Amino acid sequence: MLPFPQKSAEVVPINGPIKGRGAVTNMQGRYEVNGRERFDDGWTVPGAKDEAAAPLKTIVTDEIAKTILSRNTSPDIPFSVSLNPYRGCEHGCIYCFARPTHAYLGLSPGLDFESRLFAKVNAADLLRRELARPGYVPENVAIGVNTDAYQPCERERRLTRDVLEVLGECNHPYGLITKSALIERDIDLIAPMAEKGLACAAITLTTLDGEISRTLEPRAAAPARRLRAIRTLTEAGIPVSVSVAPIIPFVTEPEIERILEAAKDAGAVGAHYTVLRMPWEVNPLFQQWLHAHFPDRAQRVMNRIRDMRGGKDYDSEFSKRMTGEGIWADLIRQRFTKAVKRLGLGGRMSRFNTCDPSQFRRPLVVPKSIVKPESSKAAQMDLF
Repeated sequence: MLPFPQKSAEVVPINGPIKGRGAVTNMQGRYEVNGRERFDDGWTVPGAKDEAAAPLKTIVTDEIAKTILSRNTSPDIPFSVSLNPYRGCEHGCIYCFARPTHAYLGLSPGLDFESRLFAKVNAADLLRRELARPGYVPENVAIGVNTDAYQPCERERRLTRDVLEVLGECNHPYGLITKSALIERDIDLIAPMAEKGLACAAITLTTLDGEISRTLEPRAAAPARRLRAIRTLTEAGIPVSVSVAPIIPFVTEPEIERILEAAKDAGAVGAHYTVLRMPWEVNPLFQQWLHAHFPDRAQRVMNRIRDMRGGKDYDSEFSKRMTGEGIWADLIRQRFTKAVKRLGLGGRMSRFNTCDPSQFRRPLVVPKSIVKPESSKAAQMDLF
């Protein structure tokens, strides 16, 4: 059984945001049985240091995963297979659609999601076994979709690099999506694959405003650094798209054209976008963030979001969840489409769909079994 790290204080700072973190609270997940709330019982000492407001340390726990490739049949995304070496993401992007997955672990989609991480230490071995199966049919693998494969802990863990080495050995096509400049470290692996038409990358660029970025996605690379990463990857011969996602009305939405122009100048060859979507716990977490950082326009932002979601905070229908509906959603679509056409940015993830799986070859070395790491703390999750 995996020894879950202790949860951060229940519903944390009502005093304000924590520096370097995206979520304002550590709200409970929807599967927890017992409810908790903060209550002043009169024993609080005036002027005493609030432990809940202290900086949160990031804890990364080893996990022995059972599978490593995830498959989907969603008609509104350009891939059907994805790989995520980590659970949770230290980047702390408040809008992250993956936050609710931490509720499955008995942890909070709030601060726990960005400070209590799990590393799938056997990711490369699992991938080798999967690719060696007699009936395996190669498809483009999207890496870093649910949580960023190049989040800060990857510097030491190097799980993403191990995965890329396996894919390179097998001539297996893949696409990377990230908002981290750490991807530059692996150019030596990605560039040869790109030369064969087997690899591409997408850099998420939500805003060009450093102040907004520091609260919206607090531990991700600064916007200027991401633009430099686009340039560096492009110069290495790697096709790079820009992901303008999510577009948040009255926060990042005014920058659509400027973001695309900056990405084009940096060398991007394609672009796509999504509008903000708030499934499950993302909704209250985002609204808490909005009131903490943009109280002057919070109601206006939510009104516009509801205008694009048929009067609701969120609509999960495939035809609507990524782009919304109505006049305001159509206005964003027109602005984006016209800017992409004017700049020659080629459209929605077009490069990803051109990767060639016909060069695939099975791995030379296949582990007979999953070898457990030396750490006694690592084990497959068992919620029962």
